[in-house]
This record gives sequence, structure tokens and C-alpha cells, in this order.
Amino acid sequence: MSETVKLVSPVDGSIYIERPLATTGEIAGAVAAGKAAQADWAHVSIAERGKLCLAALEALLAMGEEIVPELAWQMGRPVRYGGEMGGVEERARYMVELAETALKDVVPAPKTGFTRYVKRVPVGLVLVIAPWNYPFLTAINTIIPALMAGNAVILKHAAQTLLVGERFQKAFDAAGLPKGLFQNIVLSHGQTEALLGSGDIDHINFTGSVAGGRAIERAAAGTFATMGLELGGKDPALVRADADLDYAIANLVDGAFFNSGQCCCGIERIYVHESVYDRFVDGFVELTNQYVLGNPLEEATTLGPMAQARFADWVREQTGEALRKGAKAMIDTSKYDLDKPGSPYIAPQVLTHVDHQMSVMREESFGPVVGIMKVHGDEDALPLMNDSPYGLTASIWTSDAEAAAAIGDRVETGTVFMNRCDYVDPGLVWTGVKDTGKGGALSSIGYEHLTRPKSYHLKTVL
Repeated sequence: MSETVKLVSPVDGSIYIERPLATTGEIAGAVAAGKAAQADWAHVSIAERGKLCLAALEALLAMGEEIVPELAWQMGRPVRYGGEMGGVEERARYMVELAETALKDVVPAPKTGFTRYVKRVPVGLVLVIAPWNYPFLTAINTIIPALMAGNAVILKHAAQTLLVGERFQKAFDAAGLPKGLFQNIVLSHGQTEALLGSGDIDHINFTGSVAGGRAIERAAAGTFATMGLELGGKDPALVRADADLDYAIANLVDGAFFNSGQCCCGIERIYVHESVYDRFVDGFVELTNQYVLGNPLEEATTLGPMAQARFADWVREQTGEALRKGAKAMIDTSKYDLDKPGSPYIAPQVLTHVDHQMSVMREESFGPVVGIMKVHGDEDALPLMNDSPYGLTASIWTSDAEAAAAIGDRVETGTVFMNRCDYVDPGLVWTGVKDTGKGGALSSIGYEHLTRPKSYHLKTVL
């Protein structure tokens, strides 16, 4: 009997699905098939690659109604929010359309007697290690551009969202992608580390924890594989005195609590100018109190369970520590019957009277809790916004675009938002600084990470 992976649903604690781990022979076969398919695929035109990738997208979109409840069972997102297909379509179509331009040769100024250019050639075999929190969106960021750039892809999806990998495989198979070019395989951590260290993988994309990212780097050490690591965040928001408060409140509440706060770029801490602080907190608390914690399969539910009970208990631990140090809880969680220690169901929480001696203001929570801190102005807020080991996004809420850009220049982050948060624009590179990781996905820069430059220096002899 082969070992299996059991997916425990956060909805009711039952085993939702169980899948066997790939055998050593199957892993070797996947690598061989991927390399063989890629050798041919590299010579397929970008236009033809695009047709097949868009056909796979259409096949995936056609599964939308089935995907929505599957996601609820696998990782707890309420069905009312759909199955990520809107974002998947936007990113996939953009990257397909961008490919011709992004992958064109780089030609320097003419030089008499020479033909010179730089080609962007595929790196080869790409391993995508995808997370459970946005299982389709995070994976599509690399899968489509990797294929468009001429690479083969092996997908290792999170144990919490195994069916997502299978959905991708069905879509690419239905599109008629060459056999072996895209493969979904089920691996343990040990098997993944062995594959990373084998030297067979040319580029690694991983989205997950800092500890996971460090494990990836250790496992691949000495192979010279390139990699993109997106390792989470502690994303701050600054609400200035000139912000549209109602607009800021509505968007920041959603940015903090959507997906039960399980968003790499979700809002985890908010700094509010003292002149609007009280009004902001009152509005934020009022809107937060409208969330309905419940079974994600029910349409009335706006806040589902976290993916695992241990994630919820970490949020409870952080919240408890903050309260012991003087923070004030603005939400009465006793009215949420499902919120019990040891359960993945956890009520949203808003904390005031917080400071940076509290874990909840510096360490990633990845759950439905947010701290709101009063500041005297921009100069007071900036050191606080940067006081974190992470740097994925930062949002500034203001009517002054010039001020937002100036503040953004001083914030240690990968993306600066003004009057927006918790969004990935495929036209902009998705990247981070500090412990958030390295590399970049999407945009033309994303293609640079999935190709290698190859120079051609051709001299004419007369």
C-alpha cells in the first residue's frame, strides 16, 4: 500500500479526499516527460502556445460551478465569494496577450559589420509549489507565463487543496496540451525536497511561509536553479487626515477579513491619523460586527472557518497576548457560537490600544484580526509601517496622490497602493522585500524570471 495524503476539511473535520503520494518511479517519469515535452514546446510559436493556454483557461472556467463548493470544503472560503475564476481569467489573458512583447529579442544599437541581439529562451522545467489560501490564483501567476515562455511545468499543490491540482490537469488535458508539458503530482515534503535537490528542476516558484522558503533554498542549494519566493506579509495601511473615511473603512474591513484574513497581501495593521481616528474605529467596528461566521456552504455566511484549527489558535494566541499587554478588543466574540478554542472557526477581531511590543502588530497573523493604532502624522507612521520583517504591500488612504507616492518611496514594500488594497494587478510585477521573499511574478518582469538571456554576436566577414 502506498502512502496517502488525507485532506481534512475545516467545515466539519471530516476527511474530504485522500490521494496516494507519487512513487519514486512516477516522479522520475514526470521529470523525464517534462523535459522531453519542453524540448519540442520551445520551438512552438508564441501564438500557438497562447491558443492552447487560452483553451485550458476556457476549460477551467467551465468547471466554475463545481469548483466553488470544492473550495469551501477544502479550505473554508464561503461559496458566496465564488471560485477565483474572475482573477484567474484576468491574469491568464493578460499574460498570454503580453507574451509576444515581453519575449521579443533585445536588440542593441546597430553596429557596422555585426548582427547582435539577445533572445529570451525558456529556463526548462519549472516546479510550482502552490499554497492553499488562493489555490488557483497563486498557481496561475506562474503556470501560464511559464508555459507561454516555452517551459514545461510540474505542479505540486498544497495538501489542503489537492483537488485544485487535479482541476488544472483536467483543463490542460482538455485543451490538448502536449503530453508531459503540464503535470500535477502529489508529493510529501520529503519527496519535494529530494526533487529540489536532484538538479532536474530549472526554476522553482514557491508561495508559503518564511520557514518553507528557507527549506526550499536549503533543498535546492548547489543546483543553481533560479527561484521566486513569496513568503507572506504583515501589510500596513495608513489612513491620512484627508482620506475618504467611508470608502477607506469599507475597503479596509474587506481587506482585513476577506478569506478569513488568509491573504498574503491582506491588511494586518492600520495606522490612522489622530484627527479621524475615533470616527474610523467606530465605522470599522460597526462594519466588522456585520460579519456572519458560519458554514461556508451556506449563502448567508460571510466568514468561513480558517483552513486548519492550528491557524485559528495562533490568531487566538496573538490576540490573547495583545490583550494581556493592554490592547482593547472591540468585538464581542461571545456572540459567535462557533468560535471555540481548538476550532478552525474564529470570529473577526479589531484591536485598539495596540503597540509594537505586541506580536499582532509585527508578526504575520494570517487570520481575521487587525490592530488599529493612532498616529500623529506621516512621519510618525512611516517607522511603524517599516517595523516588520515583511514587505509585500502597503496601502495609503488619501486624496493627495503626490503625498501617497512620496510616502510610498519610503515604505519598504513590493507594492504601494493608494486607496486600494489586497489586489494583484497582472500589469505590475508581484514581488516583495525582506522576509517576504525574492523574485517576481506577472507583468513583463515576471517573464524575465521564467527565461534566461542568450546573446547572439554575429560578425560579417567580407
